[in-house]
Amino acid sequence: MNKENSLKNAVGQPLNRVEGRAKVTGSAKYAADYYFKNIAYGVVITSTITRGRIVEIDGKIAERAPGVLTVMSHLNTPDVPGYGHNPMSAIPIFAGKEFKPFLDDRVHFNSQPVALVIASTLEQAQYAASLVKIKYQAQEHHTNIHERISKAITPDKPSDYTRGQADAWKDAAVNVEQEYQTPLQVHNPMETHATTAYWQGNDRLYIYNKSQGVKTTRQQFAQYFNLKEENVKVYSPFVGGAFGSSSRMWPQEMAAVMGAKKVGRPVKVALERTQVFNMVGYRPYSIQKVAIGANRDGILVGITHEAFGSTSQYEQFTERILEPTKSMYHCAHVHTSYKLVPLDMSTPCPTRGPGETSGSFAMESAMDELAYALKTDPLALRLKNFATTDQLNNLPWSSNHLKECYQTGAAKFGWDKRNPLPRSMQNGKMLVGMGMAAGIYKAERAAASASVKMLAGGKVLIRCSVADTGPGSVTVMTQIAADALGVPAGHMQIEWADADFPFAPPQYGSHTTASAGSAVHEASLALKQKFAALGPIKVPGAKGYTDILKQHQLSELETTVESKPGPESEKYSGKSFSVHFVEVQVHPFTNEISVTRVVSVVDAGRIMNHKTARSQVLGAVTWGIGISLSEEGIIDHRYGRYVNNNLADYLVPVNADVPAVEVHFIDKADPVIDPMGAKGVGEIGIIGFTAAVANAVFHATGKRIRALPITPDKLLD
Repeated sequence: MNKENSLKNAVGQPLNRVEGRAKVTGSAKYAADYYFKNIAYGVVITSTITRGRIVEIDGKIAERAPGVLTVMSHLNTPDVPGYGHNPMSAIPIFAGKEFKPFLDDRVHFNSQPVALVIASTLEQAQYAASLVKIKYQAQEHHTNIHERISKAITPDKPSDYTRGQADAWKDAAVNVEQEYQTPLQVHNPMETHATTAYWQGNDRLYIYNKSQGVKTTRQQFAQYFNLKEENVKVYSPFVGGAFGSSSRMWPQEMAAVMGAKKVGRPVKVALERTQVFNMVGYRPYSIQKVAIGANRDGILVGITHEAFGSTSQYEQFTERILEPTKSMYHCAHVHTSYKLVPLDMSTPCPTRGPGETSGSFAMESAMDELAYALKTDPLALRLKNFATTDQLNNLPWSSNHLKECYQTGAAKFGWDKRNPLPRSMQNGKMLVGMGMAAGIYKAERAAASASVKMLAGGKVLIRCSVADTGPGSVTVMTQIAADALGVPAGHMQIEWADADFPFAPPQYGSHTTASAGSAVHEASLALKQKFAALGPIKVPGAKGYTDILKQHQLSELETTVESKPGPESEKYSGKSFSVHFVEVQVHPFTNEISVTRVVSVVDAGRIMNHKTARSQVLGAVTWGIGISLSEEGIIDHRYGRYVNNNLADYLVPVNADVPAVEVHFIDKADPVIDPMGAKGVGEIGIIGFTAAVANAVFHATGKRIRALPITPDKLLD
């Protein structure tokens, strides 16, 4: 047994991932790894125009190619009852106008799926796809947010907000007014999106999927095909990266399900790398205008933050881009407004720290600019305007250790050694810059259920439909159960991501541990009480429980519990907090930028597993470096098409781009959100980071870059 697995107090310990061995040995099955007898392969054909109609699909030559079973399009798909109405209206996280693959002849975006070739082998399907001829009638399209900003609309669910006076910043002794921009960014997970599906008769559907929420997938397909939910089986135990990109239904899922129904065989559909750029969501463009003012002592007087975000023409995607501005600092006068710019592109989707990541770049850059205008220290300015309560809803924080984050980070980083003058620090010939910024993200809990079963042999089986897209959630669940039962973690066994298991909300929004973890905790305590009702537990650990099972001639004992947040959650504002200190070096002639040091300090409540939590922040910092310095989805607006839809041209950080990263946790339990004291850690590690990099670049060079990514050309005089 792993030594760590025998630790008595499991919560907080750096327990190894329970699914880690399966992943590193290759026994873990991802969505495209399932094989069934007589399985067929589907290859998606995508549109070459951006907006218009399909005039003709000629698949005759392709259908005569070896191994081809069918060329499926809107002309010959199986009936989807839900296409005739709005089946998603019953699922609150969806707008109800989502893209419906193979519905009709309309083209809404470039690289839209328009046909599916199904054959006995992947190679046969790929070859046949090249033989399909499609004619289009193109219409004028618009993919440039700058050219369409005058067409911006207010979302159906507005998030505009005002407290105090809208333009109070104008009357401040010192003020800053600037525009900030963030580009389109693509998730690019290691595992591209894939689905394997088959039908058993006409009313039983099996889906092996890349999903952040198997229960949601079940609901979707039950509604679309008019099936009983229990007859839709969905499995997604291993997900090779997601962070929002698998939070809803995407075309390859419907393609596999439709295709399997049409050919009467299991069908596997895996997207190519180029197809994940425009078919499965992305972080939308943003244009943000921030105006902020303070008195000469540095006390904030007013903030105005106006944001424009891109969305598709057929669906409104909104994100929490203004939330950091509403709650981060004490300020009596705050005005925010958010509008959408519809473009002829696919719908964006949540991307790590959705909204807050882009919004904090603008807000935290503006705070840095204000500090320079005031001739004060950026850290001192933030401390002076610390919010003792959440002014957004006039509630006290459930917990807030942001000041400790500031203090710990400054000490570990050596902030006091920073010369405040821009372009004043060097390492040899390299210009050195130090910047910092803060982050805030919601910490909340949703309803969830779990079952916990003690077996006669001493094993404890946990079941929950929760997804684990990589953060280590199922490992944390075993630690929570181990502590609640008083049994070593090595006795725990967990099964997850099966739609037949007890309900868990989809894994996003940094609420998995607080939600599913609370269900596991409460189910474990309920099981303990169930044993106590049978007789006193005389021996600690698993033996005490198995002795009682033996006495009562029971092979197992099980409880299933639904866990919900209590009324106390409405009396407090739950947030996680972060502070990032970043050092950069900039070549004075080539303007090449490298991040050379990072100290990130996080207040995420009680840390359930220091190893997996630290990995979350390391991943967030790595992604943050990419967003800051290189990542940008580039569209040729003449054609509405990506020109860098591959990992050679869409530049993500590699090992050489990432320095040693110090991660520190305050590690103090939140007394309100959940019984374990945890707050979310997955999103908060990236929020504010891009501003810290931009602020460091300004300190190094004296040049303020307000449009990400910060590339060398933007530093040219």
